[in-house]
Amino acid sequence: MKKNVGKIDRTIRLVLGVILLALGFFYQSWLLGILGLLAIITGAISFCGLYALLGISTNKESGPKDPTSSNN
Repeated sequence: MKKNVGKIDRTIRLVLGVILLALGFFYQSWLLGILGLLAIITGAISFCGLYALLGISTNKESGPKDPTSSNN
């Protein structure tokens, strides 16, 4: 499982997840709670299955290496 969620994306997912989870408890909504948990989990592990299916990555560390740079 290659990380495909970057730092900013991860932070947004974690914050939004906590908000959705709290709203789920407040409004007694399973849907909001599940969406909140999903956002928290994807943020915590830095992997999004939908991103993987679509070939998207916001993680700059996992991007293609520059063949002209020398890291010897």
